[in-house]
Amino acid sequence: MPDLKQALYLIADEIRGIATLQKRFAENVYLAAHADELMALAAKVAALVDENDLAVVKEIFSAEPWLRFSPAIGVDAAVFNPDGELLLIQRRDNGRWAMPGGLVEIGQTIAEGALRELWEEAGLRGRVVRLLGVFDGRPWGSQSKVHLIHPVFLVECAILTPSPGIECLDARFFSRDALPAEMHTGHELRVPKCFELYAQCETYFDPADSVGAEMPMHQRPKA
Repeated sequence: MPDLKQALYLIADEIRGIATLQKRFAENVYLAAHADELMALAAKVAALVDENDLAVVKEIFSAEPWLRFSPAIGVDAAVFNPDGELLLIQRRDNGRWAMPGGLVEIGQTIAEGALRELWEEAGLRGRVVRLLGVFDGRPWGSQSKVHLIHPVFLVECAILTPSPGIECLDARFFSRDALPAEMHTGHELRVPKCFELYAQCETYFDPADSVGAEMPMHQRPKA
């Protein structure tokens, strides 16, 4: 059974996304007001789950990363050494281990975002060589309050001596059979998969099939 709090966060995020989109394209003041009501409802759900003040959550909902139409992008850098070990960083905020990564910033490509995070968190420079996979955070264990998509890029580094950044406690390489027990949420699932993708030279994406599925019709010409 999925975690109830996480499910409610994602419901609030989905309502917030609908409200943001409706407010952006509202054709009259009534639709705009309805969008504001939806946003308030989303904030109310999140505030109840967080046990936080509603006014505080409403203010948060008007800022990034909440104020957006699409899922947020949290990119990771996968760096392997010649022994086939993967670089992980230990987060300062919770002591858990993860691949170097974070939210992509506006004005950079997602590959550039991976390289920036690698530099900030592990002090390494490198070159993106291929996409290992694109993971939807929901089935892959993310406990974020927003809907996250996680691209993971394979990065080659000439120098493989990591130095943790100010947001990290440690940075070092691990073999697949000796991973740390305390992994950051989602990474306990994605990290083993990245070992597999690296070895098989494959790119992963979450399966999807629209054949036989109910699809939205508002953009289709009327018969």
